[in-house]
Amino acid sequence: MKLSVIIPVYNEAATIEKIIARVAAVPMETEIIVVDDGSTDGTTERVRALMAGRDESCLRVLFHEKNCGKGAAIITGLRHVTGEVVTIQDADLEYHPEDYPLAVRLIADGYADAVFGSRFLGPHRVFMFWHYAGNKLLTLLLNVLFNSTLTDMETGFKLIRHEALRELNIRSRGFDFEPEVTAKLLKRKYRIYEIPITYTGRTYDEGKKITWRDGLRALWAILKFRVCD
Repeated sequence: MKLSVIIPVYNEAATIEKIIARVAAVPMETEIIVVDDGSTDGTTERVRALMAGRDESCLRVLFHEKNCGKGAAIITGLRHVTGEVVTIQDADLEYHPEDYPLAVRLIADGYADAVFGSRFLGPHRVFMFWHYAGNKLLTLLLNVLFNSTLTDMETGFKLIRHEALRELNIRSRGFDFEPEVTAKLLKRKYRIYEIPITYTGRTYDEGKKITWRDGLRALWAILKFRVCD
């Protein structure tokens, strides 16, 4: 089963080469689709250099002229997906590609339509209480509204059958991509499994980008997609 890995990237010059190498090293059939979302720190030049001599069937790089948001980069990447399973891989090394095989196996064996990696069930860096508390509140609200038992709705580790993901008609252009995908999967009764993953979270000094404003957008997205398509 082929896995398409979309890597939306904005100003991650220090890590982009490392994450592509780690994804490429996973022992399974993958295609890597990098979407440079208007980077200004040298990321663009680094990914252009990586393209040289590479087979486009294994690594494709797409460019936005200006920064449009994570969701917008994902939507661009989805237009070029050819695998049966799709995942979004952040370029900041917080999520580990080495966790892919178990998730893909659950989908390939027919148990799941989507597999979420929970940062709270596996090894994870212990810090940033208010991020933890905010995520737990958002996850609780989603569970109440959709009658689910997720532990980590905002996880960036989601592997989804391409057919199912295409049917969701994703519209979010920012970090509210995560609640939109989760709400729509639950609303359409797709089978979601959770697995423990390793999570190496970053501080703001280390480059973390998500803020409390994104939490408010996620709250609005959960409420909106409970009543809207």
